Amino acid sequence: MKPYDLMVIGGGINGAGIARDAAGRGLSVLLCEKDDLAAHTSSASTKLIHGGLRYLEYYEFGLVRKALQEREVLLKAAPHIIWPLRFVMPHDQAQRPEWMIRCGLFLYDHLARREVLPGSETISFAKHPSGAPLKAAFKRGFVYSDGWVQDARLVVLNAMAAAEHGARIVTRTACVAARREGENWLCTLQHEDGRQEQVRARAVVNAAGPWVESLLKDTLQLPSPKSIRLVKGSHIVVKKLFDHPYAYIFQNPDKRIIFAIPYENDFTLIGTTDVEYHGDPGSVQIDGDEVDYLCRMSNRYFNSQIGPDDVLSTYSGVRPLLDDEASNASSVTRDYSLELDHNGAPMLSVFGGKITTYRKLAEEAVDRLAPLLGNQQPTWTAGVPLPGGDMPNADAAAFLAASQQRYPWLPAALVQRYVKSYGTRLHTLIGSARSLADLGEEVLPGVYEAELSYLVDQEWATSAEDILWRRSKLRLHLPANASVVLTDWLARYRQCAVQPDSTAVHSAQPG
Repeated sequence: MKPYDLMVIGGGINGAGIARDAAGRGLSVLLCEKDDLAAHTSSASTKLIHGGLRYLEYYEFGLVRKALQEREVLLKAAPHIIWPLRFVMPHDQAQRPEWMIRCGLFLYDHLARREVLPGSETISFAKHPSGAPLKAAFKRGFVYSDGWVQDARLVVLNAMAAAEHGARIVTRTACVAARREGENWLCTLQHEDGRQEQVRARAVVNAAGPWVESLLKDTLQLPSPKSIRLVKGSHIVVKKLFDHPYAYIFQNPDKRIIFAIPYENDFTLIGTTDVEYHGDPGSVQIDGDEVDYLCRMSNRYFNSQIGPDDVLSTYSGVRPLLDDEASNASSVTRDYSLELDHNGAPMLSVFGGKITTYRKLAEEAVDRLAPLLGNQQPTWTAGVPLPGGDMPNADAAAFLAASQQRYPWLPAALVQRYVKSYGTRLHTLIGSARSLADLGEEVLPGVYEAELSYLVDQEWATSAEDILWRRSKLRLHLPANASVVLTDWLARYRQCAVQPDSTAVHSAQPG
């Protein structure tokens, strides 16, 4: 059994990013994920690519600078799923003084070089479109720039890039045992159907997110060099509260902030909370207190008042934050630590991190592991687009216009959704189709077989939830029975597909 150079345990953003970087340097890589890609923390973020303005209050200048630098890199690498967003901060006389906010925004503008995003400015709500939805008590505010991301798709694109460099990606497959044996790790994988498989790897990465400590102690039988704090973050989705392209960042009396963000054209996303969590990370849910809190903080600023009955959808995730012994959950560092154990075959564990700095984390992880594996290839991901992001000048608007001309038979809303989901890979999805009929059955409103088969064959989607919530947010737009209809289609598709064995969909590389 020839060993892989590297086995990555965990299919969240850090694991997928490390797999991509390592495979691109010529290492043989296996990534295993016990559920779906981005099934937990990485699909439950506030979906921001940002420096973290509020982290300046905790003097985390190094983290903010690193995140701001990465913000520019990622905006160019994936312009189809990451795009600029302007944030409005109403000034509350009872909260932070205006001079302090100006100083913070000056630092935010200048800690790292900006090429894509405009800087901050002070605005009057009597003259700015963002003022109309706000209560009359708010007269002035500030505007600054950050980025928005389809978080779960970012994970999938990194996994696709890894696979296209030769990595093997297996989902619905848990690592249930691992031990050092000579110069390698001997690992036991258990697939969804119960079948077990043994693999060898010269090195292992523990990127299990909320399970990083339990994987070390229970599966790898090793002590944990660091501790994490599990912090629950919850979000609510309501009908849109404003009709302009700006997002809001609200300061609250408890010193926390929440965001109100334009979401999926028809909705407003409000979040997040910060609640210490001690349960199963796989079973996290919003509670009534969190819903009330988010509604109350929204109502403090907006004319349109909301309550629990107005909440159309919610999601929650557990953030595995590096335990720095901070007194409250909001102030726990969002930085990361990479802990390397090379007492025998190397094993690197990832503690903490945030989605914006995932690429840098991955680069640093592979920088530490590659020399131990005899690999001296240089870093490479900073200037290379993710799958679908290779559009001229990283200009998504120009690519959308060109796609509308190339496919005049596609409804405008559909081609826009394809571009914002798949970028240049929409050509692969559409293939030789020359009409809507050529895309196959319309399984759900605006959802054709060509897209569904692409998601199954190219993006490891195996369930309705994978497609309706992680590969897209179509669940918000489709009828209540969409999951049942899609589950039925997936069963028929699997039955018709020619597979060498019953688990091939879980273990095959895309394409």
